[in-house]
Amino acid sequence: MLNRFMTYGFCFAILQLLIACSPVVEENSTPVEQQQATSDTAGEPAVEAKTLILVFGDSLYAGYGLAPDEGFAPELQKALNDAGQDVKVHNAGVSGDTTAAGLRRMDFVLDSLSRKPDLVLLGLGGNDLLRGLKPADTLANMEAMVKKLSDQDIPVMLTGMLAPPNLGKEFSDQFNVIYPGLAKKYEASLYPFFMAGVVGRSDLILPDGIHPNAEGIDVIVERIAPDVEKLLQEQ
Repeated sequence: MLNRFMTYGFCFAILQLLIACSPVVEENSTPVEQQQATSDTAGEPAVEAKTLILVFGDSLYAGYGLAPDEGFAPELQKALNDAGQDVKVHNAGVSGDTTAAGLRRMDFVLDSLSRKPDLVLLGLGGNDLLRGLKPADTLANMEAMVKKLSDQDIPVMLTGMLAPPNLGKEFSDQFNVIYPGLAKKYEASLYPFFMAGVVGRSDLILPDGIHPNAEGIDVIVERIAPDVEKLLQEQ
């Protein structure tokens, strides 16, 4: 586990250097409807699936820079459908969102759904890292969201982030325990690092040096879909 964290941390350090030369997406800089790449097909009537999954995160979930059908949500839905799961994946990814912004909008998103989701994938924290926000604040916001979902008996899978070493050992030690700690405390599922298999590979990253391209999303979905499917089968 320690070696895996060190590897991810090193890869994320490379990403941090790229980010320093790239424009930062401002929080809520465009309307939510434009930031979310939903898996719905325009003009077609909505079909109620047996299982509803809510993916709630930032630009990594929103499909930033990709065609509407190339983002994380539609690709995850396709992978699960291909595996025989009758699933609808609702995309609630918003570019630029910090954990604080996510906490502020969570109630609105849940209330806007046609029914209570059967599973929530929660992936925020990357923008907290980019802004150098205090890990204690990130933890407080993440815990408030996980508790909110837990109180409603909604299963959660946390998709974690890892702090780059250049933020210092003290910062990294405080940040990197957030997701495993919350998963243990609230008996949530944990996918340790959302960008695993993609960070450090220029062929899987958009020219901005930050976000996965369509091929990168394919790698992420290929890795995480079996974990999601297993969770659904256990319900």
